[in-house]
Amino acid sequence: MENKRVRIIKKGPDKKGPVVYWMSRDQRVKDNWALFLSQKQSLKKKTPLAVIFCLVPEFLEAGLRQYDFMIQGLRQVEADLRKKNLPFFLLLGSPEKVLPPFLKKHHVSALFVDFDPLRIKTSWKNKVANKVDLPVFEVDAHNIIPTWISSDKQEYAAYTFRPKVKKLLNEFLTPIPKLKTHPFSWIENKEPPINWDNTIKSLHIDKTVPKVDWIHPGEKAAAETLHEFINHKIEKYDSQRNDPNKNAQSHLSPFLHFGQISAQRAALEIQKNVQDTDNIEAFLEELIVRRELSDNYCFYNQNYDNPKGFPNWAQKSLQEHLKDKRPDTYSRERLENSQTHDPLWNAAQDEMKKTGKMHGFMRMYWAKKILEWSQSPETAQKNAIYLNDKYELDGRDPNGYSGIAWSIGGVHDRAWFNRPIFGKIRYMSAKATEKKFDVKAYISRISQI
Repeated sequence: MENKRVRIIKKGPDKKGPVVYWMSRDQRVKDNWALFLSQKQSLKKKTPLAVIFCLVPEFLEAGLRQYDFMIQGLRQVEADLRKKNLPFFLLLGSPEKVLPPFLKKHHVSALFVDFDPLRIKTSWKNKVANKVDLPVFEVDAHNIIPTWISSDKQEYAAYTFRPKVKKLLNEFLTPIPKLKTHPFSWIENKEPPINWDNTIKSLHIDKTVPKVDWIHPGEKAAAETLHEFINHKIEKYDSQRNDPNKNAQSHLSPFLHFGQISAQRAALEIQKNVQDTDNIEAFLEELIVRRELSDNYCFYNQNYDNPKGFPNWAQKSLQEHLKDKRPDTYSRERLENSQTHDPLWNAAQDEMKKTGKMHGFMRMYWAKKILEWSQSPETAQKNAIYLNDKYELDGRDPNGYSGIAWSIGGVHDRAWFNRPIFGKIRYMSAKATEKKFDVKAYISRISQI
């Protein structure tokens, strides 16, 4: 099973030298298959092991809010690695420029990398691999079932993906080995601690979106959030998770996005500590099936962020309604400033801007209204991705891309009744939403944040 979690990206000579784990998507020390397998390789070779993180000066729409959350988590990673006699190197710049010289300088014999389905991450990985003369191994420590194993193609919907997951789950949802204190010290073992405060100051990023204070970053906070959910909230998850006025969600999404907690650990803890089957199944459906379906979409469909990634029926239907009259249209600026005629939508946008998180049910409504108020599906998708990635802590993520593509382009959904603007895309209205939860209470609560 361990061997199935890793695949060879590039073959290379079997030589003596340190092993390096290039940490990217999975920013944690505990329950990290990529770190564990890289240590296993280094122990076999009887060589030192180092962890490297390449901090790029800008990444999609991420700003201070997201960079600070990530960097505070990495600060904990560095401290925890030192306890295991493992050095942590922070390289500033694009990976293909800064990583190969480091590997060459230190005569590294093998490189382990995180799996990530996004185009930009795949591009970095391939460029690094092309510049080095050593074996490169990719490990999927983000998903419980490695994406290339759960399915060999883009899945049509959750109902086609779910049986494949259930068939493999017992094989992969197993106890996670613990990292050992490394017996072989890095050559330069007296590296000074990283000055993280100066690192944040040196970034050339948008600092207008403020940090959030309702959630704390890092592995420790992630574990505490999981246990808080298990002890106090999961008992109402199945019945109340779609009500934005109920505090029934796990709040794990930012930690999962930055890899500060393992989805496998979350699933194991839920199974171990929760008795109610309905709540377990409802949570694992979201954590495993829906979440890993998003990785499947982005991995097998390189058009995950544009309308070419929509299913053919949706592209055809939306094209047929492209010239439909739109009673209301809003520019990106108006949307960003919550200046629409719809107080419910404005509240959802404000929630995201203020807290870095929008309730999952509201994200669907929010994105579908952007389609309704845009001149084209392409413009709608671009604006939704821009706003999501700028304000959400868990933006720039397969969940975000697939969720927006579901709302605007019918991905992982079926064709519905034909209607203006939407065509056969599933429609959501404010009036129907009022039947699901207290809309006025939601709007009032957001206004007071």
